[in-house]
Amino acid sequence: MKITEHIKNANGKTLFSLEVIPPQKGVGIEDLYKNIDPLMEFKPPFIDVTTSREEYVYIEKGNGLMERKITRMRPGTLGICASIQHKYNVDTVPHVLCGGFTKEETEYLLVDCLYLGIDNVMALRGDAMKGQNQFVPTEGGHRYAIDLVEHINDIGHGKYLTDEDRCDENNKFCIGVAGYPEKHIEAPSMKYDLERLKQKVEAGADYVVTQMFFDNKKYFDFVKEARAMGIDVPIIPGIKPIATKGHLSMLPKTFKIDLPEDLISEITKAKDNTAVKQIGVEWAISQCRELLDFGVPVLHFYSMGKSNNIKKVAQELF
Repeated sequence: MKITEHIKNANGKTLFSLEVIPPQKGVGIEDLYKNIDPLMEFKPPFIDVTTSREEYVYIEKGNGLMERKITRMRPGTLGICASIQHKYNVDTVPHVLCGGFTKEETEYLLVDCLYLGIDNVMALRGDAMKGQNQFVPTEGGHRYAIDLVEHINDIGHGKYLTDEDRCDENNKFCIGVAGYPEKHIEAPSMKYDLERLKQKVEAGADYVVTQMFFDNKKYFDFVKEARAMGIDVPIIPGIKPIATKGHLSMLPKTFKIDLPEDLISEITKAKDNTAVKQIGVEWAISQCRELLDFGVPVLHFYSMGKSNNIKKVAQELF
């Protein structure tokens, strides 16, 4: 079932969903199941599965020589989606990236989605590769998320890259895209960023999931400005409970977000990470209650491989 159908069928009730990261290459899927299992009591109608960028690794060849190879440390997104659907009987949302994939590889992945009964995909440009200062599109791949949205939309209507592959099927994907309540780091202004988001919606995107944020006012303002611009699709807030003192520097650096001064102060005074985790849970509960009062369609949690703190939050809400 499509995400938009899940939202419609909820009749105004806020849904619970989560995002998981594939395990590193060589690690079994059971550890991932152990993190999902405790959250299934909250009946997520869908689970997102991220896709990692390729990266360079250096292999010793002897005599002081190193060989550079390209690899993915966390492959298997589509296989994990299929496994989660089979095990838990929930919909899955694979993340489809511009970076690291040619248009043909993207098309093959989307055809596999159709065969697996996957109705939803998240269309993202993706980050720059490690060691690169800026995003460089893969040769033969898409440069912008809007190009990817258009490609996915075409395939959903039976239009493929080559004429001989055309067919009359209508398998419209439900397409999610990213939104940034604090503006994308590369956008010169919020207005500019929202204009790009509107273009993605006009190209076929069906819903938006936001970057994590810790100040609800930024989400409320983002939604207000998006609606004023004519963006009328569901805007799902992304939530991440802070769990360690290291998150004070890691989250802003990685995701280009600000943290509220009150939250920074509480975490700074905490004696250890156990205390930080509790502060993070309490902050997220308060944040989510206000979002529930606002009437958000879904509370989407970024698990990053850990579920204990998310369970504590969800137990107070669902």
